[in-house]
Amino acid sequence: MKTRILGKGGLEVSAIGLGCMGMSTNYGPAKDRAEMVSLLRTAVDEGVTFFDTAEVYGPLVNEELVGEGLQPVRDQIVIATKFGFNIDYATGERNGFDSRPDRIRSVCEASLKRLRTDRIDLFYQHRVDKSVPIEDVAGTVRDLIAEGKVKHFGLSEAGADTIRRANAVQPVAAVQSEYSLWARDPEADVLPTCKELGIGFVPWSPLGQGFLTGKVDPISSFDKGDVRSWFPRFAPDAMQANMALVEEVKSIAARKQATPAQVALAWLLAQDPSIVPIPGTTKLHRLQENLAAAELLLSEQELDEIATSLQKLEVVGGRGTGHEVYG
Repeated sequence: MKTRILGKGGLEVSAIGLGCMGMSTNYGPAKDRAEMVSLLRTAVDEGVTFFDTAEVYGPLVNEELVGEGLQPVRDQIVIATKFGFNIDYATGERNGFDSRPDRIRSVCEASLKRLRTDRIDLFYQHRVDKSVPIEDVAGTVRDLIAEGKVKHFGLSEAGADTIRRANAVQPVAAVQSEYSLWARDPEADVLPTCKELGIGFVPWSPLGQGFLTGKVDPISSFDKGDVRSWFPRFAPDAMQANMALVEEVKSIAARKQATPAQVALAWLLAQDPSIVPIPGTTKLHRLQENLAAAELLLSEQELDEIATSLQKLEVVGGRGTGHEVYG
């Protein structure tokens, strides 16, 4: 597996990481724990060194799963986790954001235990908490880095101004936001800011929550435990309209003897050498399919063809819940 560097601090990770959220939550019932532990360890054998989780996934149980799965190979891999939500641990419900310094510290200590480790390689603020100055957040993580409990600082779904202010206090290694062929919002301000400041970029949902794989049919329905059941882009009319984008990807994939998922990931990798997508999966064959995208090179002509298609196609429906905005 090829590697890439996130940030000026030299955080080296596999060119494609593994998003672990779906193993525990958001896409129906949690998957069998033993099977997921096996998948995590197989991912390491396949060359993955970058694993993404968060306190809020479950909540808590995804970190526990990642901790169990990766403990035997801890020194070979990079674990990213996140703080920033106000979670009722008794019910699992979220009630807004909480990035107060004391809360960040308590989340760090608890995450270390669940992850069965003595350090968090990349600690993201999951969402910007506008009630807490970002300078205070960055300063708290800077202190945790000085104490050896955290190695690198990250931001998720942060806007350009927030990134600059945070980076001035503690260098930001990576910014994580939704980015894919059908969610290109970061291109306006966030990606240029990251490039200017030498910050890596980690696209979550790089396959459009499965839509860009071509495996989701416009007449597909989703269980109420699947977030796509209430996301605007997965409404039947929106999916039907957005199939035009999938057909373009399928066309290029056929010529490249690749899959649509591989083309979508290869497109992201081609945008900048500091971009590291983290597709999630619970299936071994999908993991192997995704990782093979690191070897798929799109020509300048093919990239231009995709760019031309993107200019013509209008994606229907808001991304995520339909109310996502950068903090």
